[in-house]
Amino acid sequence: MALDWIILLIMALFTYLIVRRSVAGITTTPVWLLWLVLMLPPVAWSIWSVVHGADQIPPLELVLGMSILSIFLYWKLHQRGRRNLTPAAQDRPSQVAEAATPAPEVPQPLATLRPIDKEEETKLRNCFPWSVFYISNIEYRPQAIICRGQLREKSSTIAYDRIKENVQAQFGDRFVVLFQEDMTGKPFFALVPNPQLAANRRNNAKLTRPVLALGLLVATLYTTTLVGVEIADPENIAALRDDPTILQRGLPYAIALMAILGIHELGHYLAARYYKIKATLPYFIPFPAFLGTFGAFIQMRSPVPNRKALFDVSIAGPLAGFVVTIPILIWGLAHSTVVALPENPQAVLNPNALSPNYSLLLALLSKLTLGAQLTAESALDLHPVAIAGLLGLIATALNLMPVGQLDGGHIVHSMFGQRNGIAIGQISRFLLLGLSLLQPGFWVWAIILFFMPVADEPALNDISELDNKRDMLGLLALGLLVLIILPMPSAIAQLLN
Repeated sequence: MALDWIILLIMALFTYLIVRRSVAGITTTPVWLLWLVLMLPPVAWSIWSVVHGADQIPPLELVLGMSILSIFLYWKLHQRGRRNLTPAAQDRPSQVAEAATPAPEVPQPLATLRPIDKEEETKLRNCFPWSVFYISNIEYRPQAIICRGQLREKSSTIAYDRIKENVQAQFGDRFVVLFQEDMTGKPFFALVPNPQLAANRRNNAKLTRPVLALGLLVATLYTTTLVGVEIADPENIAALRDDPTILQRGLPYAIALMAILGIHELGHYLAARYYKIKATLPYFIPFPAFLGTFGAFIQMRSPVPNRKALFDVSIAGPLAGFVVTIPILIWGLAHSTVVALPENPQAVLNPNALSPNYSLLLALLSKLTLGAQLTAESALDLHPVAIAGLLGLIATALNLMPVGQLDGGHIVHSMFGQRNGIAIGQISRFLLLGLSLLQPGFWVWAIILFFMPVADEPALNDISELDNKRDMLGLLALGLLVLIILPMPSAIAQLLN
Protein backbone atom coordinates (compact mmCIF):
# COMPACT_ATOMS: atom_id res chain seq x y z
CA MET A 1 0.00 0.00 0.00
CA ALA A 2 2.85 2.38 0.83
CA LEU A 3 4.40 1.67 -2.58
CA ASP A 4 1.12 2.53 -4.30
CA TRP A 5 1.01 5.91 -2.55
CA ILE A 6 4.64 6.58 -3.52
CA ILE A 7 3.78 5.85 -7.16
CA LEU A 8 0.75 8.15 -6.92
CA LEU A 9 2.91 10.92 -5.45
CA ILE A 10 5.53 10.57 -8.21
CA MET A 11 2.84 10.60 -10.89
CA ALA A 12 1.23 13.68 -9.30
CA LEU A 13 4.57 15.50 -9.33
CA PHE A 14 5.30 14.68 -12.96
CA THR A 15 1.74 15.64 -13.95
CA TYR A 16 2.09 19.01 -12.26
CA LEU A 17 5.40 19.69 -14.02
CA ILE A 18 3.93 18.79 -17.39
CA VAL A 19 0.82 20.95 -16.88
CA ARG A 20 2.85 23.90 -15.66
CA ARG A 21 5.13 23.62 -18.67
CA SER A 22 2.35 23.22 -21.22
CA VAL A 23 -0.05 25.99 -20.13
CA ALA A 24 2.45 28.73 -19.35
CA GLY A 25 1.29 31.90 -21.12
CA ILE A 26 -1.57 30.10 -22.91
CA THR A 27 -4.35 30.24 -20.33
CA THR A 28 -5.15 32.24 -17.20
CA THR A 29 -6.62 29.21 -15.44
CA PRO A 30 -4.43 28.40 -12.40
CA VAL A 31 -2.00 25.54 -12.94
CA TRP A 32 -3.00 23.90 -9.65
CA LEU A 33 -6.65 23.75 -10.74
CA LEU A 34 -5.83 22.11 -14.08
CA TRP A 35 -3.54 19.70 -12.23
CA LEU A 36 -6.28 18.73 -9.77
CA VAL A 37 -8.68 18.06 -12.63
CA LEU A 38 -6.19 15.74 -14.34
CA MET A 39 -5.59 13.90 -11.08
CA LEU A 40 -9.27 13.00 -10.63
CA PRO A 41 -9.00 9.44 -12.07
CA PRO A 42 -5.98 8.28 -10.00
CA VAL A 43 -7.35 9.94 -6.87
CA ALA A 44 -10.73 8.22 -7.35
CA TRP A 45 -8.90 4.91 -7.88
CA SER A 46 -6.86 5.42 -4.70
CA ILE A 47 -9.93 6.30 -2.62
CA TRP A 48 -11.70 3.19 -3.90
CA SER A 49 -8.68 1.06 -2.91
CA VAL A 50 -8.64 2.55 0.59
CA VAL A 51 -12.37 2.00 1.13
CA HIS A 52 -12.75 -1.42 -0.49
CA GLY A 53 -9.24 -2.84 -0.16
CA ALA A 54 -6.19 -2.87 -2.41
CA ASP A 55 -7.25 -6.12 -4.07
CA GLN A 56 -10.60 -4.71 -5.23
CA ILE A 57 -10.57 -3.19 -8.71
CA PRO A 58 -12.92 -0.22 -9.26
CA PRO A 59 -15.75 -0.82 -11.72
CA LEU A 60 -15.03 0.09 -15.31
CA GLU A 61 -17.86 2.63 -15.31
CA LEU A 62 -16.17 4.57 -12.50
CA VAL A 63 -12.79 4.63 -14.23
CA LEU A 64 -14.19 5.68 -17.60
CA GLY A 65 -16.57 8.18 -16.04
CA MET A 66 -13.86 9.90 -14.04
CA SER A 67 -11.54 9.91 -17.06
CA ILE A 68 -14.17 11.51 -19.30
CA LEU A 69 -15.05 14.04 -16.60
CA SER A 70 -11.38 14.87 -16.12
CA ILE A 71 -10.79 15.43 -19.85
CA PHE A 72 -13.95 17.52 -20.23
CA LEU A 73 -13.25 19.74 -17.20
CA TYR A 74 -9.62 20.23 -18.24
CA TRP A 75 -10.64 21.31 -21.73
CA LYS A 76 -13.36 23.66 -20.49
CA LEU A 77 -11.12 25.32 -17.90
CA HIS A 78 -8.25 25.59 -20.39
CA GLN A 79 -10.46 27.16 -23.07
CA ARG A 80 -12.09 29.52 -20.57
CA GLY A 81 -8.67 30.75 -19.52
CA ARG A 82 -7.67 31.30 -23.14
CA ARG A 83 -10.77 33.44 -23.74
CA ASN A 84 -9.90 35.55 -20.71
CA LEU A 85 -6.41 36.33 -21.95
CA THR A 86 -5.67 39.95 -22.79
CA PRO A 87 -4.88 40.63 -26.44
CA ALA A 88 -1.22 41.16 -25.58
CA ALA A 89 -1.01 37.68 -24.11
CA GLN A 90 -2.59 35.99 -27.12
CA ASP A 91 0.51 35.98 -29.25
CA ARG A 92 0.52 32.45 -30.58
CA PRO A 93 0.42 32.55 -34.42
CA SER A 94 -2.04 29.65 -34.52
CA GLN A 95 -4.68 31.76 -32.81
CA VAL A 96 -4.99 34.26 -35.63
CA ALA A 97 -7.68 32.14 -37.29
CA GLU A 98 -10.35 33.49 -34.97
CA ALA A 99 -9.15 37.07 -35.31
CA ALA A 100 -8.88 36.83 -39.08
CA THR A 101 -12.35 35.54 -39.85
CA PRO A 102 -14.90 38.05 -41.14
CA ALA A 103 -16.34 40.26 -38.41
CA PRO A 104 -18.70 43.25 -38.25
CA GLU A 105 -17.20 46.42 -39.58
CA VAL A 106 -16.34 47.98 -36.24
CA PRO A 107 -13.13 50.00 -35.91
CA GLN A 108 -10.72 48.23 -33.55
CA PRO A 109 -7.57 49.61 -32.01
CA LEU A 110 -4.26 47.99 -32.79
CA ALA A 111 -3.60 46.60 -29.30
CA THR A 112 -0.81 44.10 -29.78
CA LEU A 113 1.03 45.80 -32.65
CA ARG A 114 3.17 48.86 -32.68
CA PRO A 115 1.25 51.41 -34.78
CA ILE A 116 2.65 51.49 -38.28
CA ASP A 117 2.85 54.91 -39.82
CA LYS A 118 2.16 55.88 -43.40
CA GLU A 119 5.72 55.14 -44.46
CA GLU A 120 5.59 51.66 -42.94
CA GLU A 121 2.20 51.01 -44.50
CA THR A 122 3.67 51.93 -47.87
CA LYS A 123 6.49 49.47 -47.25
CA LEU A 124 3.93 46.83 -46.34
CA ARG A 125 1.97 47.40 -49.55
CA ASN A 126 5.18 47.16 -51.57
CA CYS A 127 5.69 43.66 -50.12
CA PHE A 128 2.75 42.49 -52.25
CA PRO A 129 3.63 42.60 -55.99
CA TRP A 130 0.49 42.93 -58.09
CA SER A 131 1.53 39.88 -60.15
CA VAL A 132 1.66 37.73 -57.00
CA PHE A 133 -1.05 39.04 -54.69
CA TYR A 134 -2.92 42.23 -55.56
CA ILE A 135 -3.61 43.87 -52.19
CA SER A 136 -6.88 45.80 -51.99
CA ASN A 137 -7.39 46.41 -48.29
CA ILE A 138 -5.47 46.42 -45.00
CA GLU A 139 -7.37 45.79 -41.78
CA TYR A 140 -5.94 46.36 -38.32
CA ARG A 141 -7.12 43.83 -35.76
CA PRO A 142 -6.15 43.43 -32.09
CA GLN A 143 -4.08 40.35 -32.91
CA ALA A 144 -3.00 40.81 -36.51
CA ILE A 145 -2.76 42.98 -39.60
CA ILE A 146 -5.04 41.47 -42.25
CA CYS A 147 -4.07 42.01 -45.88
CA ARG A 148 -6.88 41.19 -48.28
CA GLY A 149 -6.77 41.08 -52.02
CA GLN A 150 -6.63 38.77 -55.03
CA LEU A 151 -4.18 35.91 -55.51
CA ARG A 152 -2.69 36.15 -59.01
CA GLU A 153 0.18 33.68 -58.74
CA LYS A 154 -0.97 30.18 -59.73
CA SER A 155 1.26 28.50 -57.16
CA SER A 156 0.17 29.42 -53.64
CA THR A 157 3.48 28.10 -52.30
CA ILE A 158 5.46 30.48 -54.50
CA ALA A 159 3.14 33.33 -53.52
CA TYR A 160 3.56 32.70 -49.81
CA ASP A 161 7.34 32.36 -50.03
CA ARG A 162 7.62 35.55 -52.07
CA ILE A 163 5.47 37.63 -49.72
CA LYS A 164 7.15 36.20 -46.64
CA GLU A 165 10.61 37.08 -47.99
CA ASN A 166 9.48 40.61 -48.79
CA VAL A 167 7.97 41.15 -45.32
CA GLN A 168 11.10 39.82 -43.63
CA ALA A 169 13.27 42.06 -45.79
CA GLN A 170 11.27 45.13 -44.74
CA PHE A 171 10.38 44.30 -41.12
CA GLY A 172 12.89 41.64 -40.08
CA ASP A 173 11.52 39.16 -37.55
CA ARG A 174 8.91 41.59 -36.24
CA PHE A 175 6.02 39.63 -37.79
CA VAL A 176 5.01 36.04 -38.45
CA VAL A 177 3.37 35.77 -41.88
CA LEU A 178 0.28 33.57 -42.28
CA PHE A 179 -1.55 32.67 -45.48
CA GLN A 180 -5.09 31.41 -44.89
CA GLU A 181 -8.66 31.40 -46.18
CA ASP A 182 -11.59 33.28 -44.67
CA MET A 183 -15.05 31.79 -44.22
CA THR A 184 -15.95 32.63 -47.83
CA GLY A 185 -12.94 30.73 -49.19
CA LYS A 186 -10.96 33.82 -50.23
CA PRO A 187 -7.23 33.78 -49.38
CA PHE A 188 -5.68 36.51 -47.25
CA PHE A 189 -2.37 37.25 -45.55
CA ALA A 190 -2.11 37.96 -41.82
CA LEU A 191 0.88 39.54 -40.09
CA VAL A 192 1.05 38.49 -36.46
CA PRO A 193 3.40 40.15 -33.98
CA ASN A 194 6.23 37.97 -32.79
CA PRO A 195 7.13 39.32 -29.33
CA GLN A 196 8.40 36.03 -27.95
CA LEU A 197 11.49 35.71 -30.13
CA ALA A 198 13.87 36.63 -27.35
CA ALA A 199 12.07 34.39 -24.90
CA ASN A 200 12.14 31.52 -27.37
CA ARG A 201 15.88 31.88 -27.81
CA ARG A 202 16.37 31.81 -24.04
CA ASN A 203 14.13 28.79 -23.67
CA ASN A 204 15.60 26.71 -26.48
CA ALA A 205 17.78 24.89 -24.00
CA LYS A 206 14.69 24.03 -21.94
CA LEU A 207 12.71 22.72 -24.91
CA THR A 208 13.89 19.14 -24.56
CA ARG A 209 13.98 17.96 -20.97
CA PRO A 210 15.76 14.61 -21.10
CA VAL A 211 15.66 14.12 -17.33
CA LEU A 212 11.89 14.60 -17.24
CA ALA A 213 11.40 12.36 -20.29
CA LEU A 214 13.61 9.64 -18.80
CA GLY A 215 11.88 9.86 -15.43
CA LEU A 216 8.46 9.46 -17.01
CA LEU A 217 9.77 6.59 -19.13
CA VAL A 218 11.06 4.70 -16.08
CA ALA A 219 7.89 5.39 -14.07
CA THR A 220 5.68 4.21 -16.94
CA LEU A 221 7.78 1.09 -17.45
CA TYR A 222 7.19 0.24 -13.80
CA THR A 223 3.44 0.91 -13.82
CA THR A 224 2.88 -1.02 -17.07
CA THR A 225 4.96 -3.89 -15.71
CA LEU A 226 2.73 -4.03 -12.62
CA VAL A 227 -0.34 -4.20 -14.85
CA GLY A 228 1.37 -6.82 -17.00
CA VAL A 229 1.96 -8.96 -13.91
CA GLU A 230 -1.75 -8.83 -13.12
CA ILE A 231 -2.70 -9.58 -16.73
CA ALA A 232 -0.44 -12.63 -16.77
CA ASP A 233 -2.07 -13.97 -13.58
CA PRO A 234 -4.12 -11.94 -11.06
CA GLU A 235 -2.68 -14.04 -8.23
CA ASN A 236 0.78 -12.70 -9.05
CA ILE A 237 0.00 -9.36 -7.35
CA ALA A 238 -0.51 -11.00 -3.97
CA ALA A 239 2.70 -13.00 -4.33
CA LEU A 240 4.71 -10.02 -5.60
CA ARG A 241 5.50 -8.71 -2.12
CA ASP A 242 7.12 -12.03 -1.17
CA ASP A 243 8.84 -12.64 -4.50
CA PRO A 244 9.87 -9.47 -6.40
CA THR A 245 11.17 -11.60 -9.29
CA ILE A 246 7.55 -12.10 -10.32
CA LEU A 247 7.76 -8.55 -11.67
CA GLN A 248 9.55 -9.82 -14.75
CA ARG A 249 6.39 -11.65 -15.83
CA GLY A 250 4.86 -8.29 -16.62
CA LEU A 251 7.71 -7.16 -18.88
CA PRO A 252 6.36 -8.67 -22.15
CA TYR A 253 3.19 -6.60 -21.89
CA ALA A 254 5.03 -3.49 -20.69
CA ILE A 255 7.75 -3.55 -23.34
CA ALA A 256 5.30 -4.30 -26.16
CA LEU A 257 2.89 -1.53 -25.20
CA MET A 258 5.57 1.06 -24.56
CA ALA A 259 7.28 0.18 -27.85
CA ILE A 260 4.04 0.84 -29.75
CA LEU A 261 3.31 4.12 -27.96
CA GLY A 262 6.94 5.25 -28.02
CA ILE A 263 7.45 4.56 -31.74
CA HIS A 264 4.20 6.39 -32.48
CA GLU A 265 5.38 9.54 -30.73
CA LEU A 266 8.91 9.15 -32.08
CA GLY A 267 7.44 9.25 -35.58
CA HIS A 268 5.86 12.61 -34.79
CA TYR A 269 9.07 13.87 -33.18
CA LEU A 270 11.38 12.92 -36.07
CA ALA A 271 9.00 14.37 -38.67
CA ALA A 272 8.79 17.61 -36.68
CA ARG A 273 12.58 17.79 -36.48
CA TYR A 274 12.81 17.20 -40.25
CA TYR A 275 10.70 20.31 -40.83
CA LYS A 276 12.62 22.25 -38.16
CA ILE A 277 9.53 22.47 -35.95
CA LYS A 278 10.47 22.83 -32.30
CA ALA A 279 9.11 19.87 -30.36
CA THR A 280 9.61 18.28 -26.97
CA LEU A 281 10.83 14.75 -26.47
CA PRO A 282 8.11 12.09 -26.16
CA TYR A 283 6.64 12.09 -22.64
CA PHE A 284 4.92 8.99 -21.22
CA ILE A 285 2.07 9.31 -18.73
CA PRO A 286 2.34 6.66 -15.97
CA PHE A 287 -0.74 5.29 -14.21
CA PRO A 288 -0.43 2.66 -11.49
CA ALA A 289 -3.52 0.68 -12.60
CA PHE A 290 -5.93 0.18 -15.51
CA LEU A 291 -3.59 -0.10 -18.57
CA GLY A 292 -0.51 1.11 -16.68
CA THR A 293 -0.33 4.32 -18.71
CA PHE A 294 -2.50 7.02 -20.25
CA GLY A 295 -0.30 7.03 -23.35
CA ALA A 296 2.47 9.35 -24.50
CA PHE A 297 2.66 12.73 -26.21
CA ILE A 298 4.94 15.40 -27.63
CA GLN A 299 4.38 19.15 -27.74
CA MET A 300 5.21 21.32 -30.75
CA ARG A 301 6.43 24.73 -29.65
CA SER A 302 6.60 26.47 -33.03
CA PRO A 303 3.99 26.87 -35.80
CA VAL A 304 3.72 24.37 -38.65
CA PRO A 305 5.01 25.99 -41.86
CA ASN A 306 2.52 24.51 -44.36
CA ARG A 307 -0.08 21.80 -44.95
CA LYS A 308 2.55 19.45 -46.35
CA ALA A 309 4.48 19.57 -43.09
CA LEU A 310 1.24 19.27 -41.09
CA PHE A 311 0.34 16.14 -43.04
CA ASP A 312 3.76 14.51 -42.72
CA VAL A 313 4.09 15.19 -39.00
CA SER A 314 0.54 13.98 -38.32
CA ILE A 315 0.64 10.77 -40.34
CA ALA A 316 4.15 9.77 -39.27
CA GLY A 317 2.99 8.79 -35.77
CA PRO A 318 0.09 6.46 -36.65
CA LEU A 319 2.00 4.80 -39.48
CA ALA A 320 5.11 4.23 -37.37
CA GLY A 321 3.04 2.88 -34.48
CA PHE A 322 1.02 0.65 -36.81
CA VAL A 323 4.14 -0.85 -38.38
CA VAL A 324 5.30 -1.89 -34.90
CA THR A 325 1.82 -2.99 -33.78
CA ILE A 326 1.26 -5.59 -36.52
CA PRO A 327 4.22 -7.93 -35.74
CA ILE A 328 3.59 -7.56 -32.00
CA LEU A 329 -0.08 -8.41 -32.44
CA ILE A 330 0.63 -11.38 -34.73
CA TRP A 331 3.17 -12.81 -32.25
CA GLY A 332 0.73 -12.31 -29.41
CA LEU A 333 -2.13 -13.95 -31.33
CA ALA A 334 0.09 -16.94 -32.16
CA HIS A 335 0.67 -17.43 -28.42
CA SER A 336 -2.96 -16.87 -27.45
CA THR A 337 -5.43 -19.62 -26.60
CA VAL A 338 -8.56 -20.43 -28.59
CA VAL A 339 -11.57 -20.78 -26.27
CA ALA A 340 -15.31 -21.18 -26.71
CA LEU A 341 -17.28 -18.07 -27.55
CA PRO A 342 -19.35 -17.00 -24.50
CA GLU A 343 -23.12 -17.21 -24.86
CA ASN A 344 -23.47 -13.63 -23.63
CA PRO A 345 -20.43 -11.65 -24.89
CA GLN A 346 -19.53 -8.59 -22.84
CA ALA A 347 -20.28 -5.17 -24.28
CA VAL A 348 -16.68 -4.11 -23.81
CA LEU A 349 -13.50 -5.88 -24.86
CA ASN A 350 -12.90 -9.02 -22.81
CA PRO A 351 -9.28 -10.18 -23.24
CA ASN A 352 -10.11 -13.58 -21.69
CA ALA A 353 -12.76 -14.42 -24.29
CA LEU A 354 -12.50 -11.89 -27.12
CA SER A 355 -14.44 -12.39 -30.31
CA PRO A 356 -12.03 -11.52 -33.14
CA ASN A 357 -14.99 -10.36 -35.21
CA TYR A 358 -15.04 -7.23 -33.06
CA SER A 359 -12.72 -5.70 -35.66
CA LEU A 360 -12.38 -6.53 -39.34
CA LEU A 361 -8.59 -6.17 -39.26
CA LEU A 362 -8.28 -8.12 -36.00
CA ALA A 363 -10.41 -10.93 -37.45
CA LEU A 364 -8.27 -11.16 -40.59
CA LEU A 365 -5.02 -11.20 -38.61
CA SER A 366 -6.41 -13.79 -36.19
CA LYS A 367 -7.49 -16.09 -39.03
CA LEU A 368 -4.15 -15.60 -40.78
CA THR A 369 -2.25 -16.48 -37.59
CA LEU A 370 -4.36 -19.29 -36.11
CA GLY A 371 -5.83 -20.80 -39.27
CA ALA A 372 -8.22 -23.72 -38.80
CA GLN A 373 -8.09 -23.44 -35.01
CA LEU A 374 -10.31 -20.37 -35.23
CA THR A 375 -13.95 -20.97 -36.14
CA ALA A 376 -17.13 -18.93 -35.99
CA GLU A 377 -17.81 -20.28 -32.48
CA SER A 378 -14.31 -19.45 -31.19
CA ALA A 379 -12.98 -16.66 -29.02
CA LEU A 380 -9.47 -15.76 -27.92
CA ASP A 381 -7.87 -15.77 -24.50
CA LEU A 382 -5.28 -13.16 -25.37
CA HIS A 383 -1.62 -13.42 -24.45
CA PRO A 384 -0.37 -10.24 -22.66
CA VAL A 385 1.59 -9.28 -25.79
CA ALA A 386 -1.57 -9.69 -27.86
CA ILE A 387 -3.38 -7.38 -25.44
CA ALA A 388 -0.65 -4.79 -25.98
CA GLY A 389 -1.04 -5.24 -29.75
CA LEU A 390 -4.81 -4.84 -29.49
CA LEU A 391 -4.33 -1.63 -27.50
CA GLY A 392 -1.96 -0.50 -30.24
CA LEU A 393 -4.71 -1.01 -32.83
CA ILE A 394 -7.17 0.91 -30.65
CA ALA A 395 -4.68 3.75 -30.14
CA THR A 396 -4.03 3.91 -33.90
CA ALA A 397 -7.74 4.05 -34.67
CA LEU A 398 -8.43 6.70 -32.02
CA ASN A 399 -5.61 8.89 -33.31
CA LEU A 400 -6.80 8.49 -36.91
CA MET A 401 -10.29 9.77 -36.09
CA PRO A 402 -10.68 12.78 -38.44
CA VAL A 403 -11.70 15.17 -35.70
CA GLY A 404 -10.06 18.37 -34.48
CA GLN A 405 -6.50 18.10 -33.24
CA LEU A 406 -6.27 14.32 -33.41
CA ASP A 407 -3.85 13.03 -36.02
CA GLY A 408 -6.75 12.19 -38.31
CA GLY A 409 -8.09 15.73 -37.89
CA HIS A 410 -4.74 17.14 -38.98
CA ILE A 411 -4.68 14.73 -41.94
CA VAL A 412 -8.10 15.70 -43.35
CA HIS A 413 -7.30 19.36 -42.70
CA SER A 414 -4.10 18.97 -44.75
CA MET A 415 -5.90 17.13 -47.54
CA PHE A 416 -9.13 19.11 -47.86
CA GLY A 417 -8.50 22.44 -46.09
CA GLN A 418 -9.65 23.69 -42.72
CA ARG A 419 -13.30 24.35 -43.56
CA ASN A 420 -13.81 20.94 -45.17
CA GLY A 421 -11.86 19.34 -42.34
CA ILE A 422 -14.32 20.81 -39.83
CA ALA A 423 -17.27 19.41 -41.81
CA ILE A 424 -15.65 15.98 -42.01
CA GLY A 425 -15.03 16.08 -38.27
CA GLN A 426 -18.68 16.85 -37.54
CA ILE A 427 -19.86 14.00 -39.77
CA SER A 428 -17.34 11.58 -38.26
CA ARG A 429 -18.56 12.25 -34.72
CA PHE A 430 -22.14 11.33 -35.63
CA LEU A 431 -21.02 8.28 -37.65
CA LEU A 432 -19.10 6.97 -34.65
CA LEU A 433 -22.11 7.63 -32.44
CA GLY A 434 -24.20 5.52 -34.81
CA LEU A 435 -21.56 2.79 -34.85
CA SER A 436 -21.63 2.69 -31.05
CA LEU A 437 -25.22 1.45 -31.29
CA LEU A 438 -23.89 -1.65 -33.03
CA GLN A 439 -20.62 -1.85 -31.10
CA PRO A 440 -21.31 -0.66 -27.52
CA GLY A 441 -17.59 -0.52 -26.82
CA PHE A 442 -17.34 2.60 -28.98
CA TRP A 443 -19.74 4.77 -26.98
CA VAL A 444 -16.95 6.08 -24.79
CA TRP A 445 -15.01 7.20 -27.88
CA ALA A 446 -18.14 8.87 -29.27
CA ILE A 447 -18.64 10.86 -26.07
CA ILE A 448 -14.99 11.93 -25.93
CA LEU A 449 -15.07 13.10 -29.56
CA PHE A 450 -18.11 15.28 -28.87
CA PHE A 451 -16.10 17.04 -26.15
CA MET A 452 -13.31 17.84 -28.63
CA PRO A 453 -13.39 20.98 -30.79
CA VAL A 454 -13.56 20.14 -34.50
CA ALA A 455 -11.51 23.18 -35.57
CA ASP A 456 -7.83 22.46 -36.15
CA GLU A 457 -5.12 25.08 -35.81
CA PRO A 458 -4.02 26.30 -39.26
CA ALA A 459 -0.51 26.15 -40.65
CA LEU A 460 1.36 29.33 -41.54
CA ASN A 461 0.74 28.64 -45.23
CA ASP A 462 -2.67 27.01 -45.02
CA ILE A 463 -3.52 27.48 -48.71
CA SER A 464 -1.04 25.25 -50.53
CA GLU A 465 -2.50 21.85 -51.34
CA LEU A 466 -0.90 18.42 -51.09
CA ASP A 467 0.49 16.38 -53.96
CA ASN A 468 -1.25 13.25 -55.25
CA LYS A 469 1.03 10.86 -53.35
CA ARG A 470 0.15 12.41 -50.01
CA ASP A 471 -3.54 12.50 -50.88
CA MET A 472 -3.41 8.79 -51.65
CA LEU A 473 -1.50 8.06 -48.44
CA GLY A 474 -4.09 10.02 -46.47
CA LEU A 475 -6.93 8.02 -48.01
CA LEU A 476 -5.11 4.79 -47.14
CA ALA A 477 -4.77 5.99 -43.53
CA LEU A 478 -8.52 6.66 -43.37
CA GLY A 479 -9.09 3.23 -44.92
CA LEU A 480 -6.98 1.71 -42.15
CA LEU A 481 -9.24 3.43 -39.62
CA VAL A 482 -12.27 1.78 -41.22
CA LEU A 483 -10.59 -1.65 -41.14
CA ILE A 484 -9.91 -1.31 -37.43
CA ILE A 485 -13.24 0.02 -36.16
CA LEU A 486 -15.70 -1.84 -38.40
CA PRO A 487 -16.78 -5.31 -37.20
CA MET A 488 -16.30 -8.34 -39.40
CA PRO A 489 -19.33 -8.68 -41.71
CA SER A 490 -21.17 -11.96 -41.14
CA ALA A 491 -20.91 -12.91 -44.83
CA ILE A 492 -17.11 -12.65 -44.80
CA ALA A 493 -16.95 -14.41 -41.42
CA GLN A 494 -18.92 -17.37 -42.84
CA LEU A 495 -16.70 -17.44 -45.91
CA LEU A 496 -13.57 -17.63 -43.74
CA ASN A 497 -15.31 -20.02 -41.30
